[in-house]
Amino acid sequence: MVDNMPKESAKTHRHPRVAVVWSVLSAEIERFAAGRGATMRILDVGGGSGGFAVPLAELGHDVTVVEPSADALASLRRRAADAGVTDRVTAVQADADELPDVAEPGSADLVLCHSVLEMVDYPDIALDALAKVCAPGGAVSVLVANRIAAVLAKALSGQFTTALDLLHHVDGVAEGRDTIKRRFETATLTALVGGSGLVTEQVHGVGVVGDLIQNPETAGGEALREFELATASRVPFRDMATNIHLLARKPMR
Repeated sequence: MVDNMPKESAKTHRHPRVAVVWSVLSAEIERFAAGRGATMRILDVGGGSGGFAVPLAELGHDVTVVEPSADALASLRRRAADAGVTDRVTAVQADADELPDVAEPGSADLVLCHSVLEMVDYPDIALDALAKVCAPGGAVSVLVANRIAAVLAKALSGQFTTALDLLHHVDGVAEGRDTIKRRFETATLTALVGGSGLVTEQVHGVGVVGDLIQNPETAGGEALREFELATASRVPFRDMATNIHLLARKPMR
C-alpha cells in the first residue's frame, strides 16, 4: 500500500518516529477496504496541524480534525490546500471534552486520539466520548506518554530525584515540574480503554530507542525505522518506549 501513496505521504509513513503508528493504521485501512469500501470516515481528536489528517486525506479518506487551537487549524487548512485535499478535510475548533457536541454518535470508522489523554482532566470521560462517536466495528487509535520510559530517561540523564517522583506519583508526573497531567503504563491504559466498552486488539511501543539517541533521523535512518518496527510489539521493548500506541475496536451491536 505504501508504494502507491503520494510522495509526501510515503515519506511521512516511513519516518522512524511515527512508522509504528502508520503501520497499524495502514493495516486498519486495508482491513476496512476489504470489508466495507475504500473511503473511511476518520475523526482526528486533537489532530493539530494535520500531521496524520492530511496524509490520510491524500489516501482518499474523509477526515474531520477536532482541535482547540485556532493557529493549528489555520496550519491544517494551509497544509490541506497545499496537498490538494481541502474537500476531504474538515476543521472543527473544540476541546476533546466537547466531542459529543461536534460529532454524531457512530459517525467515524476510525478515531484518532494521539497525545490527548495526558492533558485532559478526565481521561475516562474522554474515552467514553471516543467510543460513542466510533461506529460499531470501527477502531480507535490511542497514543499516550509512557510512564516507564519517562522514569528511565530521567534516571539515565542523572536526574534521579525526578525519576523517583515519576515512579512514585500515582499519575507518573513530577510535582510542579511537569507539562502534562499524567502518564500511562500498558496495564493502566488497557484497563481505562476497557472501561469505555472498547476492546483492545493491539498494543505497540513507539520510540523504543529513537528518543534516546541524538539526531535519530540521521543516526540510523532506515535501520532505525526497521528496529522500531521489529521491537514495537515485543516485551520488554514495547513497555519501555517513549509512547504507548493502542488500537481498540468497538464491538458490533
